[in-house]
Amino acid sequence: MRAFHGQLSDNQPIRRTLAEKQKQLRDLKETLGSMKSHTAPALRESVRKRIAQLEAELSAAPALKAAGDTKNTRTTPRSDDAQRRPRSRIRSDAL
Repeated sequence: MRAFHGQLSDNQPIRRTLAEKQKQLRDLKETLGSMKSHTAPALRESVRKRIAQLEAELSAAPALKAAGDTKNTRTTPRSDDAQRRPRSRIRSDAL
């Protein structure tokens, strides 16, 4: 079965909000702290690397958030929202 454009199985990265990233960072730090002494070094290193990536993303987040706030707000409602066309002929034929 083929994926349609925009489906989550399109091998696209998962986009997380700032709060989700902060929660993931807390969880990873907790996981790293609770690892046993016999845990594989490669696993420890991968968790440390992901923690460093998240910390870098979160430190850059205030600048991104300020830039993203201006892009995501709509000043006027679009008039074509009520009359949107169907995505494909298959769906429009079924209705």
